[in-house]
Amino acid sequence: MWLTCSSIGRKLVMAVTGVCLVLFVTFHCLMNGVALFWPEAYNDVCAFLGANWYALIASIGLAALFIIHIIYAVWLTLQNRKARGSSRYAVTSRPVQVEWASKNMLVLGIVVVAFLVVHLIQFWAKMQLAEICESCVVEGGEAIPPQAGTLFIQIAFSQIWTPIVYIIGFVALWFHMNHGFWSMFQSAGWDNDVWIKRLKCIGCWWTSIVIALFVAQAIVFTVQARKGFYNDNEGLKQQYIEFREEMNAKHVECEPASESVEVLTIINE
Repeated sequence: MWLTCSSIGRKLVMAVTGVCLVLFVTFHCLMNGVALFWPEAYNDVCAFLGANWYALIASIGLAALFIIHIIYAVWLTLQNRKARGSSRYAVTSRPVQVEWASKNMLVLGIVVVAFLVVHLIQFWAKMQLAEICESCVVEGGEAIPPQAGTLFIQIAFSQIWTPIVYIIGFVALWFHMNHGFWSMFQSAGWDNDVWIKRLKCIGCWWTSIVIALFVAQAIVFTVQARKGFYNDNEGLKQQYIEFREEMNAKHVECEPASESVEVLTIINE
């Protein structure tokens, strides 16, 4: 098959999956932005997505994209190393400003994947996966409904290592996306001098804005979590009770919603 048997086909697969992943990262950044200005709405979005069929299909599709992207990245790297030593991509000329990123795309990708695993453990496994399994998450001996996204922000960013790991991951993601943005168009045939320059400029701005927003979100989440904002906000407390009532109505093992709201307070000291 052309997409697997030829170098050009494999690069095209990398380009298509890369476009989809860049769009998802942008969407995820915008979704996280809701938590900055309207935490209750962020929880509503988490509850809306949850384990609904369309969210599950999207999650499966996204996982497939990641897996295909990783497999083809390793495949191309091994192919290029075998054919041309330490070269990563079959590009005859590389601008100086992207030389480092171009030569280290696989390493950057590994860092990004490691960061993704941490993120999945801290959020996805406790939210969508828990809802699929029809269970509440137990943290600090207390049960938390999977829709309570802001409580998981509280738990994650109360830990001093979380923002450090996230910022390192964001830096690696910036280099990976910045080079990958224009190179995926180049792989698709947009490799003339005029368009490559434009795409590099668009890619740099796009990537920089998205990553800057991610870093700002991590900083704000850390500051708010250290203050206990997501525990103490009255509007959020009421939401947590409602979420637990919904879980209890589904016969999911959560502590009774009639108990004190303080049961939901999770503070990592």
